[in-house]
Amino acid sequence: MGERGQRRRVNGWWVVGISLLCFGERIVAQLRYSVPEEMQVGSPVGNVAKDLGLDISTLTDRRFRIVSGPNHALFQLNPNNGVLYIGKNMDREELCDGSKVCVINLKIVVESPLEIHYVGVEITDVNDHTPTFPESEQRLEIGEQTHPGTRFQIHAARDPDVGTHSVRLYKLSQNEFFDIEVRDSEEEKIPFLVLKKLLDREQKAEHRLVLTALDGGSPSKSGSLNLTVTVLDTNDNRPVFSKDIYTVSLDENALIGALVIQLNATDSDEGLNSEIEYTFGKTQKKKVHDTFELDSITGEIRVKGNVDFEDTEVYRLDLQASDKGQPPATAGSRVVIKIKDVNDNKPDIEVTSLSNVVPENSKPGTVISLISVTDRDSGVNGKVICKISDGVPFDLTPSVEENMYSLVTKGRLDRETVSHYDITITATDCGEPPLSTVKTLSVQVSDVNDNRPNFSQNPFELYLVENNVPGASIFSVSAADNDLNENAAITYHIVRGDGLQGDMTSFLNVNSENGQISALKSFDFETVKTFQFQVVATDSGTPSLSSNVTVNVFILDQNDNAPVILYPLSSNGSAEGVEEIPRNVNAGHLVTKVRAYDADIGYNGWLLFSLQEVTDHSLFGLDRYTGQIRTLRSFTETDEAEHKLLILVKDNGNVSLSATATVIVKVVEPKEAFAASDVKSAATVEEGNDVTFYLMITLGSVSVLFIISIIVLIAMQCSKSTDYTSKYLQETNYDGTLCHSIQYRSGDKRYMLVGPRMSIGSTIVPGSHANTLVLPDRRRASGEVRA
Repeated sequence: MGERGQRRRVNGWWVVGISLLCFGERIVAQLRYSVPEEMQVGSPVGNVAKDLGLDISTLTDRRFRIVSGPNHALFQLNPNNGVLYIGKNMDREELCDGSKVCVINLKIVVESPLEIHYVGVEITDVNDHTPTFPESEQRLEIGEQTHPGTRFQIHAARDPDVGTHSVRLYKLSQNEFFDIEVRDSEEEKIPFLVLKKLLDREQKAEHRLVLTALDGGSPSKSGSLNLTVTVLDTNDNRPVFSKDIYTVSLDENALIGALVIQLNATDSDEGLNSEIEYTFGKTQKKKVHDTFELDSITGEIRVKGNVDFEDTEVYRLDLQASDKGQPPATAGSRVVIKIKDVNDNKPDIEVTSLSNVVPENSKPGTVISLISVTDRDSGVNGKVICKISDGVPFDLTPSVEENMYSLVTKGRLDRETVSHYDITITATDCGEPPLSTVKTLSVQVSDVNDNRPNFSQNPFELYLVENNVPGASIFSVSAADNDLNENAAITYHIVRGDGLQGDMTSFLNVNSENGQISALKSFDFETVKTFQFQVVATDSGTPSLSSNVTVNVFILDQNDNAPVILYPLSSNGSAEGVEEIPRNVNAGHLVTKVRAYDADIGYNGWLLFSLQEVTDHSLFGLDRYTGQIRTLRSFTETDEAEHKLLILVKDNGNVSLSATATVIVKVVEPKEAFAASDVKSAATVEEGNDVTFYLMITLGSVSVLFIISIIVLIAMQCSKSTDYTSKYLQETNYDGTLCHSIQYRSGDKRYMLVGPRMSIGSTIVPGSHANTLVLPDRRRASGEVRA
């Protein structure tokens, strides 16, 4: 029953006022509750979430909480149900001594989206104090000639409660000489003892009375004061003040000893009865005695302690002037001292940071912090102008609440440009001279994945010597990412082709972590001369970003093919042949021509011929470049009829490769030579036809391969944005011909295979690069690597 009654009583005191205001993207609400003091800890004040219309199930996720502030510990907020309850015992008189209205202001914040709500809780007074007098007894001396109606000030009772619970009534014990009169002041009721009729000291020299003070509570509480009135022979003139109430202004922070006012009271009596002594009223507060001092002789009031407008704006001093007659006569007056504010307080900046880390992709208008600015001064001195440092992508936006601001982003952030901001907030009041306060707020910009991996160049050029070791590294690519951490962690992979013939990506592998590229097979220049592939670099952000680079690969020739003898060639495949010539031939007669072929190019495919063995060195000569064997002189009768020549054919590689051919030269009489020539021609007609067929196939294959190579080379050069030149080959004005010259004879028929753009009968001159791949210089911006 007691708890239920108490709850009804609490509910009866609640007063809730709600106003909702929209400001930008933030919703601001103001609530007001009323709760009596001395409520039990844990008692509910009101359901803030319900009154604000918030979804209770989201309160925890949205960090529903009270922002730190003065007296915020008096209340607690339940994030599960949104109920605001009492967290500490509250004594209204301790919290708001002397204030008619006691309101505790709270700031409540919820996030996602950000909402700021202001809740005011009014602490109402309960009658928990008894009126008390400063003393238990007061003694008065009244002359017997005192006129009826004379008033004598009595100690006023004080009750810390306010409103109806403060002192409301004074009662005097029953008597025939005195009555009580109450004068209302701005802060309290001051009792005066009023003489109803003349006193007679001879009949009664002392009167004992009891004054009772009652408050307006229900039931009311009371306190009493014992009054002892001693009847004296009277001083028939009282001192008189020039004014009943003196009003004076005083600047705060006035110097100690500064004169406030000088009182002036006069007494028409003479002698001691006219000498006046000034004193403070008996009910004066201790603060007055600490701040001001009164010269009892001159009536000067001077500053004694610190005068602070923010502490007390108005002082009310009750004063008495008494003469030295027997009994002394007294008069009262009041001095009202109004303190004038000076600009002596700097503004105070309070920062409530929601987060000191801001993602770089935050939209303009994102709230970073809540800024509260206060100034204890009043009027113009308390008006504050707040501004932010220049050159930062942030701004201060005012709130609906005065001197409340939100620190928001006003532009796009880029961590890669600026990763940290020190924001200086300056608050300046409008006083003279103005006072300022500066506060610095550090904001860190966090990274988001907004940068793609970047290769240092595109494309890359790789020159790879054929016959590379399978599995070994042939090249390395590297990309950089301006982001941080996982957003900058890069992995690599090769763009795979369709797996058809000519797709080289199936023979390549890349290390996903460091970009090292290795070949899984050995490449052969004679099979493939150039190809390209793409490497993709992907970061580890969410979502991931990637970029690719093209690698153009050029296979470089090695001297890995030995010369092949095309003529002479016997039926069993050996490089041997028999030539018959008439004995009567002259010097310079062409005996035959050794024909050879090398699959390599350049110097590796440039062939030289030499005689290793010969029966008679004076009889035959060999052209080292063409392979033609000619007679050096005419035959004599003493010359043998059969000569054996061993010809060595070798290329010009660093490590040259060679092959040998044997030619048997038979010297016959002229008639026999002609007959043998006819028989041989008839016998080899069919053989010549077969050779012609195979040569046509060979010529067609070489031409097709050459045309394909030219087309691929032109396509690659057209697709490049920058020029490149092979470092492997020296710069030359040669027209870039790839060719071989193959000559052979069958009977009386003579054949010559000529590569593209080589005319019949042309020879390869040393140093002419006749078999060399020459690429025009187009590599001003692209990279080149030779493996």
